[in-house]
Amino acid sequence: MLWAVICIDKPGTAAAREELLKVHREYLTTKDDIIFFSGPLQSDDASQALGSLFVVNVPGRKEAQAYIDAEPFNKAGIFANVRIFRMRKGRFQPQLADRL
Repeated sequence: MLWAVICIDKPGTAAAREELLKVHREYLTTKDDIIFFSGPLQSDDASQALGSLFVVNVPGRKEAQAYIDAEPFNKAGIFANVRIFRMRKGRFQPQLADRL
C-alpha cells in the first residue's frame, strides 16, 4: 500500500540540507524497491527547498515510519514536521511531470 510522507524543513536548515544531499541521495538509492515517488518541496520560484515528499510502497504505517526515521535529513533534525498518510493511487500521468 502507498504512504505519503510529507516533511517540512525547519527554517535556516538550507546549509545542512546541502551538506547531507549526497548521503540523502545514497539512502534513496538503497530504497529504490519501495520508493514510488519522491522529490523536494520548493518555493514558488524554486529558489529554496522547503521540505520533501516521499510516496513509499510498504505494508503499513510502521514501515513508512521506519523509512523516514532512517532518512538522513530527518536524522539530522532538518525536518520541523513529518506527516504520514495512507493513500491510494488515483490518476498517474508521469508524462506531465516536466511538460511545462
